[in-house]
Parts: sequence; C-alpha cells; structure tokens
Amino acid sequence: MTTTHNRRWPKVVLQIAFLIFAVIQLYPLVWLVFSSFKTNIEITGSNVMGLPNEWRWANYDYALFKANIARNFLNSLMYTTVTVIISALLSAMVSFAVARMKWKLNNVVLTFFMLGLMIPVHATLLPVFQMLKMTSLLNTPWALIIPYTVSALPTTIFIMIGFFRALPGELEEASVVDGCNIYQVFFRIMLPLVKPAIVTTSIFTFLSAWNELMFANTFINDPDLATITVAINSFKSAYATEFGPMFAGMVVATLPMIIIYLFLSNQVQKSIIAGAVKG
Repeated sequence: MTTTHNRRWPKVVLQIAFLIFAVIQLYPLVWLVFSSFKTNIEITGSNVMGLPNEWRWANYDYALFKANIARNFLNSLMYTTVTVIISALLSAMVSFAVARMKWKLNNVVLTFFMLGLMIPVHATLLPVFQMLKMTSLLNTPWALIIPYTVSALPTTIFIMIGFFRALPGELEEASVVDGCNIYQVFFRIMLPLVKPAIVTTSIFTFLSAWNELMFANTFINDPDLATITVAINSFKSAYATEFGPMFAGMVVATLPMIIIYLFLSNQVQKSIIAGAVKG
C-alpha cells in the first residue's frame, strides 16, 4: 500500500507542474481578452489584473468599424491565403524535382533555395523595396504576396523534400508503365501522398505571413490595403494610445491562430515527427 502511494506522488507533482505551466502560458491570452473590454484608466492603473468594471463592447465596435480593423482583417486573410496557395504549389513542385528527378542542376537548385534559410529577412528589406518600386508593385497586394511567398519557400522546400525522398521509387515506375506523363505522376500520384507535409508547411506559412509587420508597414501605405498588424500598430500615437480598442483588435487578430491550433495542432505534430523519422 505504501509503495503504491509513493508511486503516485511523482505523477501528482508532475500534473500540478503541468497545470501551473498551462496557467502561465494561457494567462496572457486571458488578460488580453479581459483588457479588451476595459478603459484606459483601468488598464493603466486602477484595474490592471482583474475583471473589467464594465464590459465595454464599444471597444470592439471602435476597432472593427471606426478603425477599419474589419477591412484590414480581410486584407490579411486574402494576402495570407494567396501566399499559402502559391508557396505550397511552388515548394511541392521544386521538392519533387529535386528529390525525385535526376538532372544536372539538382544540387545547385537545392543549395540555392537552402541559402535562403541563412539570409535574415531584415537584410532583404531595401533590395525588395527597390525591386517593387522599379516594377510599380508598391501599394498593391502583390507587394506583400510576392515577398511572403519567396520568404516561405526555403522552409517549405526543406520540409517537403524529406517526404518526397521517403516515397518508394516503384510508384513512379508503375505510373509510367501505366502511361502517366510527368505531370500526371506529380499531381495524381505524388502530391496526394505528401498531403501531411503540405498541410504542415501551409500552417507555418499562414502564421508567418499573418503576423508579419515589417514588410506590411514598408510596402503598403494605403490604409485600405493595410494588414491587420499595421492597423493595430496604428492605434499608438505620439500623444495617446487607445489600449481598449487596440487590445480588441489584437483579440480579433489572434482568432485565426487559435482556430488553427485547436483543429490542426495534432496534424502539425504528427507531420513534424513523420518528417523527422523519414528524413
């Protein structure tokens, strides 16, 4: 009886530790939600940590409609969705070509894309700005979609190559014998088999593009084309900051990431583990 009791204590302690860790991790999000209903006076002094004295839904009304957060949310959703689709297709095609096809520049192309992992994004700001200016793409949706897509390719290709290399070569041989050309082999045979990798890389790309601020703040000056991160940042001024509406905007901006985590976190974990084993 004593032995069984002693064995339970480590499990209880571990569970308590995990519970404390979970509370610490979740508290900033809970605090953000509560603060989005408060006034500036509550947030900056009288009621920093507690529940709102009055639940001010007007903060959300101000953020969504008067501050144009709703439009900026749709802008970010459009830019991010297009980026995810283009980067997923391009990275899958490049990964297939590098991992499954034999040609002279195979390693050169792979090295070229992997070098992108070594270049800081901030170092590309000025060159990308000059190229967008020369091509008259500044203040257009493509001013963000193109840089987001290019910056996502090295990571997505790196992940997808491991999945493509793990597929048996007999699949392609059997497909060719059945009369499939290279495009049919890719789209009908190979692409469905690497769906877990596509989902995982698409999530990473979505989160990266959704949270990006530097490019969005530099390449887009039109408020009607601005992303939600830029719109939230604009709540700060030289004289005052509307913390309540700003936190309300942050809650709205956080919703897609929460939804992705709730529904797709297991898929991401399984894909990463599978990719590590296959690699």
